[in-house]
Amino acid sequence: MDSFLYTATSGASRVLKAQQVHSNNLSNADTAGFRADMERLNSVPLQGAGFDGRTMVVTNSAATRYDSGDITKTGRPLDVAILGEGFFAVETPNGEEAYTRAGNIAVDVNGALSINGFALIGENGPMVLPEYQKVEVSERGVISITPPGGGAEVQVGAMKLVRPEPNELQKQSDSLLHTVNGGVLDADETVQIASEHVEGSNVSAIDELLNVMSLTRNFEMQVRMMKAAETLAQAGNKMMSAR
Repeated sequence: MDSFLYTATSGASRVLKAQQVHSNNLSNADTAGFRADMERLNSVPLQGAGFDGRTMVVTNSAATRYDSGDITKTGRPLDVAILGEGFFAVETPNGEEAYTRAGNIAVDVNGALSINGFALIGENGPMVLPEYQKVEVSERGVISITPPGGGAEVQVGAMKLVRPEPNELQKQSDSLLHTVNGGVLDADETVQIASEHVEGSNVSAIDELLNVMSLTRNFEMQVRMMKAAETLAQAGNKMMSAR
């Protein structure tokens, strides 16, 4: 009975963790540049006496999907979307370099550029724009401005764009992608971007909702199994006490 109960409990625990992954995906379906997470599981045979057919499940850290999301035209000069493979480089509050597909760039009163609160990294560190009348971003990530009052365009820097292999990155709690070895990636001049566009999440809200509903039914089944194990244990105890 204990093996039966532990197996059902293992399944229920796995379902709860899977629901967290899919619920987080669903809540970020409208987040620019968000990369969906996927649950990863390992089956572990249950050791001990008796029939060798029970298997428990172990949930590993979630993996990340890197397929592209839909690109939408916004008309805003500092909205940029990467075409194909690649990432923008940003700086975390502790000074580390991380990567994102979000391209909704903000500029503060001092001209500092950021994405979702993280400083945008250029060729020489975090990018800061001087005062400008107009700003444009080229397909290679070069930012040009027209000074106040007009005049010729001036190039003020280029974004750092990288193109790593998917197995080189892992998502961390800040929702940014970091290198697995903790290093810094080199810039890749082949990455192209589209200005006045922004890439959405690669989450399918319908698929995630269906997954959550399926997991809910699965959890209910695991709970029924645990109740059945309790009923069988009580019946066994009655039989033993009758002796």
